[in-house]
Amino acid sequence: MQPHNPIEHVVIIVKENHTFDNYFGSFPGANGATLPAAQDPPTGGDPPHDHAAWLERAAHAVKLQYGEKDIPSYFSFARQFTLCDNYYTEVASQSEPNHLMLIAAASPVIDNVSKTRTYQPMEPFNVPTLPKALERANLTWAAYGDPGFSYFDKIEELKGSPNILPWTRFDGDVAAGKLPNVSWMYAPGTPVELSEHPPSGKSAGQQTVKLGSQWTADRVRSLGQSSMWSSSVIFVTWDDWGGWYDHVNPPFKDNWTGAGPAKGPSYTNTQFSYGNRVGCLVISPYSKQGIAKGFHSHVSLVKFCEVTFGINPLNARDQASDDMAECFDFKQKPLPQPH
Repeated sequence: MQPHNPIEHVVIIVKENHTFDNYFGSFPGANGATLPAAQDPPTGGDPPHDHAAWLERAAHAVKLQYGEKDIPSYFSFARQFTLCDNYYTEVASQSEPNHLMLIAAASPVIDNVSKTRTYQPMEPFNVPTLPKALERANLTWAAYGDPGFSYFDKIEELKGSPNILPWTRFDGDVAAGKLPNVSWMYAPGTPVELSEHPPSGKSAGQQTVKLGSQWTADRVRSLGQSSMWSSSVIFVTWDDWGGWYDHVNPPFKDNWTGAGPAKGPSYTNTQFSYGNRVGCLVISPYSKQGIAKGFHSHVSLVKFCEVTFGINPLNARDQASDDMAECFDFKQKPLPQPH
């Protein structure tokens, strides 16, 4: 049975590589640590943040942070809507496993896939997904992102789907009032790295945090000004810790049961889930204004979609997850559009 809530459109905006303390550690009232200022673009490039780096984070995590002057729109949204300060990445590692968790509530890998990482499976992965479950329920979905690359194409049952779209389609679909029931939204990496990932290659030396956060804010405000605002929720989160420090030690859920690289720290029976805290903004007319203190993770967003649209859990992980209910009051006077 579907809950009594008016949400018809869920937008999950996934940005890259920033812990909670790195972005929101200075936000008033949040459980944050105040750290020295980080530069945009960051000095030293992209900090190591695979599982091997995570295991050695106590010694090597980068203890710097951005503040309101760097990401003013995120601080503004946090004041207008909900900021979660107890929200965790699902996997204690880097991008790919966490992106898979946001799509399928499962990851067969602990690090990004590469031919040299023979200790874990190769793509494409045979896992049940939320998009396919939505299709079976006659509901709609789309992934908006960089043309030519999509984590959805790394999953067997989604590979080549016509619902994998260029990110430039999003604004037009919003303007036309035609967003699907669930959208995953990813910023482009070229010619400017708007995902907030540290720049490299052609984008080296360019700002990413300021420009990337403005890109997100433009998408949020566009939806806020549309006919769909009254029936929408936007979740903004960050895929992984990016090698940045966070003062909260992530709770233990389960261990990695596979092997690891031949060199470096052993992966055997080390913490697979949860990974470090990251920010999560919950932007909706029905958001509870303030800081949400309850425990949440990437799979909580999958569970929210399942509960909202009456979809059965995909596996034991999402079955056991919370559904972000703490962040909403569907009986309150609806909040105005984001500004």
